[in-house]
Amino acid sequence: MVELLAPAGNVESIDAAIGEGADAVYLGLKSFNARMRTTNFAWNQFEAAVESLHRLNKKIYVTVNTVCEEKETERLYRFLSYLNEIKPDGLIVQDYAIMRMAQEFFPDLELHASTQMNVESTNAVRLLQNNGVKRMVLARELGLSEIQKIKNETGAELEVFVHGALCVSESGLCLFSSFLGGKSANRGMCAQACRRFYTAEVPGGIKQGYYFSPCDLQLIDQIPDLIEAGVDSFKIEGRMKSAEYVGSVVAAYRYVIDHYKEDKKGAIATGKRILSSDFARTKTTYWYGFENLSDGIENAASKILNPDQAGGTGIYLGKIAATKPAPKELVEAYRKNAGDQADMNKTFLMANLKGGSYDPDPGDSIRLHKKDDSGRVSHKIRSVEVEDDGKRWIDIPGGFSNGDNVYLLQIKAGSKRYSHILPGDLGRYRKQPKDELLPIMDITPVANKELSYFPEGIYAQISSIPDVFAVQGLNPVRVIIEYNSETSYDLLNHKTVLPFSKKQIYISLDPFCTPMQEDDLYSELLKLIDDGYTQFVVNNLAHIQMLKKKDVHMIAGPYLYTFNRWAVSWLENQNIGSFIMPYENSRKNLEATFDENVRARVLVPVFAYPALFRMRFKLPSDYDFTYFEDKEEEVFKVNSTKDGSFVMPEQPFCIADKVKFITSAGFKRLLIDFSKTKVTRSQIKAISTSMAKGQPLPDISRFNWKDGFYSPQQIEEYKAANERAAARAGKKNFYKSSRGKKK
Repeated sequence: MVELLAPAGNVESIDAAIGEGADAVYLGLKSFNARMRTTNFAWNQFEAAVESLHRLNKKIYVTVNTVCEEKETERLYRFLSYLNEIKPDGLIVQDYAIMRMAQEFFPDLELHASTQMNVESTNAVRLLQNNGVKRMVLARELGLSEIQKIKNETGAELEVFVHGALCVSESGLCLFSSFLGGKSANRGMCAQACRRFYTAEVPGGIKQGYYFSPCDLQLIDQIPDLIEAGVDSFKIEGRMKSAEYVGSVVAAYRYVIDHYKEDKKGAIATGKRILSSDFARTKTTYWYGFENLSDGIENAASKILNPDQAGGTGIYLGKIAATKPAPKELVEAYRKNAGDQADMNKTFLMANLKGGSYDPDPGDSIRLHKKDDSGRVSHKIRSVEVEDDGKRWIDIPGGFSNGDNVYLLQIKAGSKRYSHILPGDLGRYRKQPKDELLPIMDITPVANKELSYFPEGIYAQISSIPDVFAVQGLNPVRVIIEYNSETSYDLLNHKTVLPFSKKQIYISLDPFCTPMQEDDLYSELLKLIDDGYTQFVVNNLAHIQMLKKKDVHMIAGPYLYTFNRWAVSWLENQNIGSFIMPYENSRKNLEATFDENVRARVLVPVFAYPALFRMRFKLPSDYDFTYFEDKEEEVFKVNSTKDGSFVMPEQPFCIADKVKFITSAGFKRLLIDFSKTKVTRSQIKAISTSMAKGQPLPDISRFNWKDGFYSPQQIEEYKAANERAAARAGKKNFYKSSRGKKK
């Protein structure tokens, strides 16, 4: 029997999910999960939820689906130890470090590969199966035939998203939010930059729109086919949505699953009626219904993108026109009703809305979006005041102000009261992570002549054959050729005599590898190996599976995320001995991950136009622009090709002026990455001069190299430290002035 898996962003969502017939829920705790902006669960709530759901023969999965920095590995170890004690039914993971720790210390933990792990092929699934992973949460960018191929060829337990918000980027490969301010999607801090309003330069003027804001997925029509294809779990997205939303969506899919055999057409129609109160974005079936890969590449964009659709969800209720303090009775009622789960710091305002066409009532669920895109919060209205002149005020969470947008998510008529799953008294649930020490684990020391294929010096990466010739001016010790539609044709058919020997060439494989591509790719790799190419940059787990028994050298590319030594160790166990630093890494974390005696294993990017997000389709023909900008006037460029579409920054990531410091620290292999851009002599000269003289190039980004990932905790610690310093200074000045007074 297929499993219906529901999101639980809070206790009420568990009640709604189970009340409407979900077989399982997935949730996050206060750390290491990809929805850090939602409420998430306290330790006692989680412990109670596991016990309560198991008593009902329901399952509960925990999201631990973010990458972890080296300084966090001990806390991760303690967290896994805690989960091992509480015993949820599975952990949804992204970081290879978790697999490595689980293999060594917690073999009883059941692991599910998160969609953030970028799993979308039989080869990737086989590799994970061999490493003890029980379930695969497939990438959203797959169609029915691709899912069926994976099931038929691996027999793996498969989980597939069927409803909810989509990422426009290929799963696990988005760097956009991280590039804009360190809020990494791989760290659960995505600021949803793809959903913003952009201005584009088009022939004859400018055009504005929500160009990269995708529709929401809805596969209720495809449920019968997916069941027949052997999918094991249907997943609903929405840990940041209201309990009412969760309840109605679960009810719809539950009905279709239970009744499609007796009346397929009628069951689907009933399910759609239940979903009629889902006021989220326009719906799409995304990659379902295409005849082949080419058909999908050419036409998927028209199914997923709608530039006229606002980035927000729900029916537009207007902007906040005015606010005033909320009555004390409202706060008291909230705390009384929430009980032990009440947030004692939660504040409320009363707001007047202007510009919408619907007046919300108590019990309606809304979502508020800050006008600068810095925050989005779901909220259930508790109070409405109507003045004599008809002016209406509704309660909203504190922290919002005039000009912020408000959307309707769920009307009161769609809400129900559900039995509480968790007990009212959580006093007996007291388990928490303990202060355990993480055992020491060192990366394998470099053996004599082990890295003969990986010499010190400059490495240049390019995306076209002409650029192989252009980068000769850098005198690189190795050239990395991106394997794409253009370069693959040339390499396989020996069209061009290259100015570098095969020993000097690495072939970099695309980080997205699907069932429609993997068989051809495997055949091409065998041909390349027969031709004498023996060095490959692998960016997907599928590549490792394809090459692991071949006589070749595999270099872990920047999309096989190595943000800690435990992840490095797991990749070492897959016969990988050298690593390209992920683009969003920081100097401090890089040095913490790789001790000085193993830094010869690392290639550090010092110049790149990193793909901020990658789309598995060509852009529509009316997207007749290359450059676009956000409201801060930061410029980006988009490149649409037969291999998909790529958004890149206009300002490159560059630390070329830091080369002397980098090499003196022991990182003596440096990457200049011209992927997705054309190489020019002036660029080469400027980069070379910057490296030689230590002078920064103009108009560049340091990405996260200096400041690292954004961390709310660090921000609060920094503020507190400044306040303490100011207090000490004030105290010192007070005593100084006191001593100076005459009696």
